[in-house]
Amino acid sequence: MLLDITPLKISRDYRLLFFGQLVSFFGSMMTFVVVPIQMYQLTESSLMVGLIGVAEFVPMFVLAFVGGALADAVDRRKMLRLTEVGQTIVTAILLGNSLLPSPKIWVLFVCVGIHAGLSGLQRPSFEALIPRIVPLEYMTAVSALNSLRYNFGAILSPVIAGFLVAGFGASVAYAIDLFTFAASLVAVWLIRAVPPAADADRPNLDSIKKGFRYAMSRQELLGTYLIDINAMLFGMPIALFPAIAAMYGGASVGFLFSAIAVGALVASLTSGWAKKVHRHGLAITLAAGLWGVAIVFFGLSDNLYLALFFLGVAGFFDMISGIFRSTIWNQTIPNHFRGRLAGIEMISYLTGPMLGNAEAGIVAHYFSVKTSIVSGGILTIIGTIILAVLLPKFIAYDGREGLKRKEIEEAERNNLLLAN
Repeated sequence: MLLDITPLKISRDYRLLFFGQLVSFFGSMMTFVVVPIQMYQLTESSLMVGLIGVAEFVPMFVLAFVGGALADAVDRRKMLRLTEVGQTIVTAILLGNSLLPSPKIWVLFVCVGIHAGLSGLQRPSFEALIPRIVPLEYMTAVSALNSLRYNFGAILSPVIAGFLVAGFGASVAYAIDLFTFAASLVAVWLIRAVPPAADADRPNLDSIKKGFRYAMSRQELLGTYLIDINAMLFGMPIALFPAIAAMYGGASVGFLFSAIAVGALVASLTSGWAKKVHRHGLAITLAAGLWGVAIVFFGLSDNLYLALFFLGVAGFFDMISGIFRSTIWNQTIPNHFRGRLAGIEMISYLTGPMLGNAEAGIVAHYFSVKTSIVSGGILTIIGTIILAVLLPKFIAYDGREGLKRKEIEEAERNNLLLAN
């Protein structure tokens, strides 16, 4: 049942990335929490908070495809370095804006858009790097470790950020984020180069199309994208946290952000059983449906502690889904497609939250916060059931067969290259 830490023991480069990102993400989560809080303080509008997701979505969507193509064609280490520097500069701009007598709303929108675009360029290289530095049989363990790293920051950082904003303002949280970027910058400068394959496709529109056609040709991949988009598009309540916290006290917003991560951390720490589960598609579908159920109960809760409990339950099932989605991606996608499909994966798991926050804000604006949350949870459950019926191969997918398929595809490609 316990967490498998073997990847940290056997891979120097993975250790560097893990601990560098552990420190850096702690700071980044502060900015993730503080931006919507600052927006709500400046506008007193959940709709404006929700529109942050739209500002993030457009550059992320466009540049994730570009980042995927580049990840298959250039040194992935170089991509990590350039994008980390860019994100550091964006955080410095947010800090400068927060120190103005009257912080500018448009600067918040521009900065989150640029940051999302840089993430679109960076994430495919990061995801495509992992199968090159850790053996494939440890991908389930890697997924759990990555989620542990994520949840460490996602639990502690929002709570601290909530108190910092309430007591000292946004600038202190932005300053902490800026300082923690040093850890990730050191890590990406110390890891070894990860050059592309000698036969890598050139980063152009045709190579992007090839990656997209490959992803759409496999129902087990398509299911991971659509199930998660559905769950996050309708069931994502984060844009409503500042408004909900106004009922319980401003500092409570940090606990709302952290609650989902607490549940996810529990899932990660008890994830040892996941390596014995082979019906990955079915596990993802059940977890997504249970996320929707937990969101419904969260929306119906009138007590802060009960609301936090159901957010934790939702986070638990979201992480279970994430572990198996990541396992499918890392164990079955051929290396020469890994970067481009990592871009598609990023679009799939960020489209839902970004547009879902906008959807939540719009519904809350015209109806109520409770209506927005409860209706979203119900739609998540209905959508999950529909997708399960439409994607029978995804539900029947067996991870053991996926590993064999990747081995066959890699062997066929190598034989073709040798013949040429």
